[in-house]
Amino acid sequence: MLSGPVIQFGFVTLFVASFPLAPVFALLNNVIEVRLDAKKFVAELRRPDAVRAKDIGIWFNILSGIGKFSVIINAFVISVTSDFIPRLVYQYAYSNNGTMHGFINHTLSYFNVSHFKPGTQPENSPFEQEVSFCRFKDYREPPWSENQYEFSKQYWAVLSARLAFVIIFQNLVMFLSVLVDWMIPDIPKDISEQIKKEKSVLVDFFLKEEHEKLRLIENFIMRDKPKSRNETRGRRNRAASFCQFSRSQRGSFTSSSSQHTDV
Repeated sequence: MLSGPVIQFGFVTLFVASFPLAPVFALLNNVIEVRLDAKKFVAELRRPDAVRAKDIGIWFNILSGIGKFSVIINAFVISVTSDFIPRLVYQYAYSNNGTMHGFINHTLSYFNVSHFKPGTQPENSPFEQEVSFCRFKDYREPPWSENQYEFSKQYWAVLSARLAFVIIFQNLVMFLSVLVDWMIPDIPKDISEQIKKEKSVLVDFFLKEEHEKLRLIENFIMRDKPKSRNETRGRRNRAASFCQFSRSQRGSFTSSSSQHTDV
């Protein structure tokens, strides 16, 4: 049954960005399972009957779909849950010297503590002085802006960069998979050449058999030709003798009839 390995493949490929050690544990699990199954088939169970199959059937399409879907999932995991894209956006769009200096301050927004709803403000402040503003991690407009606490331009820039990363990452991985599939054929070159040689030998063998059959048929026809000629000659002779015999019978019949009339 392939349901177990397919489920394992789906979990490993879909969430490999969240847990990079998953392929290692899957490899160890498969090695141990293969050895245990080998011991069962050799020493404990009856050897199963071998059945020839062209491929794995519908499971290939399922694995192919899981692989393509996992590329999209991992692209969204990398772009949304990590600071990889915000760091790139800050470094190339908002940094003054092209470094990451000031990145943390860039990702923090302002909040006026006087805007707390009644009953939601902290009762005991750990600070000695009264705090007017606090910072939180988000891309929001400051309290002194006209559109206070709404999403800022930095937020939309980072969001568009994340979506662009998903599209580029997906197309790049798909292109690399197609390239690898083209570079590494399903059948090795030496085996394909051997298959071609076997096919050519079979074709030559069948052609030789067909030529031998044609020769036998030609010889049989050549042998039958004189017999057919003799048969036709015999038929002609028999037909000629029959005609002469019929003519003689007619002559005798006319003579006997004339004799009767004379009497």
